Amino acid sequence: MKRILIIGQTDNPGGVETVIKRYYEFLQQDFRMDFMVFTNTCYDEAYFKAHQSRIVFIKSAQFRHPLAYKKEIHTFFEVNKGIYDVIWFNCCDLANSGYIMKQAKITGIRKRIIHAHNTQLMQTGKRRYFYSLMHHYWKNHISRYATDFWACSESAGDFFYKAPILKGKAFKIIHNAIETEKYAYDSVTRKQIRETYNLENRYVIGHVGRFQFQKNHEFLIDIFYEFLKHHPESILLLVGDGSGRAAIRRKINRLGISSHVCFTGSRGDVPDLLQAMDVFVFPSHYEGLGISIVEAQAAGLPCLISDTIPAECIVTKHLVVRYDLKKTPDAWAEKITSLLHLPRKDRTDEIRQAGYDLTQAAEKLETFYAEAKRRNRS
Repeated sequence: MKRILIIGQTDNPGGVETVIKRYYEFLQQDFRMDFMVFTNTCYDEAYFKAHQSRIVFIKSAQFRHPLAYKKEIHTFFEVNKGIYDVIWFNCCDLANSGYIMKQAKITGIRKRIIHAHNTQLMQTGKRRYFYSLMHHYWKNHISRYATDFWACSESAGDFFYKAPILKGKAFKIIHNAIETEKYAYDSVTRKQIRETYNLENRYVIGHVGRFQFQKNHEFLIDIFYEFLKHHPESILLLVGDGSGRAAIRRKINRLGISSHVCFTGSRGDVPDLLQAMDVFVFPSHYEGLGISIVEAQAAGLPCLISDTIPAECIVTKHLVVRYDLKKTPDAWAEKITSLLHLPRKDRTDEIRQAGYDLTQAAEKLETFYAEAKRRNRS
C-alpha cells in the first residue's frame, strides 16, 4: 500500500486540520497515511489510530531547542528510510519546513510537497520577527528540497513561493474542498435547529473559526454590538474554540450583551448550525482562503467578509460581499442589515463547478499519489 507522511495536524480543529481530515477520510482506503505532529496532542488522534495510522510526536521545539529538534527529525527519517513514498507538509509559513524537507530528500522520499495555507505570518511580537526571517530564507531556498509546490489560493502561493516556482509545472492550486452535500441548504433542518435553540423570530449572525488574532473576533463583537442596537432580539452564534475565547467572553460581559451571544465550542454539526444562521460574518485580518466561507456559501448563506481575504473564496453569484476592514463597526452593521433578506437556495452546483467538491478534488490527489508510487518503483 502506498504510504504518505502528513504534517499539519495540531491539537486544534482549525481549517487546515479539517481539510487534512477530509482528504484523509476519502483516501485512507487506498493509502497508508501517518502523521508527524509538533503539539503535545493530536486532534482526532483516536480516529486516526483506529484507521491504523501512526502518529509521531516531535517533542523538541525547533527554535527553543534546535539541536534536540534536529536530532529528533534526523533520527525519524533515518529509522524510517525507504518507508514513505510521499511527504505532504501542510503549513502556514515556511519557517519550520526546510530542515524536514532536506531530511526527506536525503533519505530518498521522492515526492516532497509543500502545501501553503496562509497569506501572512500568524506570530506576534519578537516571534514574528524571527519567523519572518526564517520564512523569507526558506522562500528563497525551498526549491532545493521540495519537488511540488501547492497552495490553497493564488494569494497563499504568492506568500510562499518565488516567481520561478509560481510559473513552473510543479505549482498547483489544491482547493480546500468540502463535502458539498452535507452543507446543502435544507429548510427543514433550518427550522429544526432554530426551534431547538429558541432562535425563531430572531436574526442569527454567525461565525465559524478558531479564537485567535487572525479571525478578528474583537472587531466582530464591535460589529454585533452596533447591529444589536437596531435589531435587539438578535443572536450572535460563535462556533469554535481557542486560546482567545476567554478574552472575547470578557469583552462581551463588559458590553452587557452576554445574553445575545452563544458560544458553541468546537462542533461536529457545523453544516446544521449554518442552516440556522441568517448572515455569516467573517472579518479576518488575513486568510489563506477561508474554507468556512466556502462552507457558508454551500449552505446558501449570505456572507459579509473582509477585503483582506482572497477573492478566490467567492465561488457563488451575488451571495458574498467583501467589505473594507477599515470601515467602522456601525458601517459593517448596516451592511449586515442589507443582506438579511437575500433568498436562501441550493448552491451546491456552483460549489462543484468552482472545483470545491471533495470527491472531485480528492480524485485528483489520488491520481497524483498513485503516480508518485509508480515513479518510486521505477
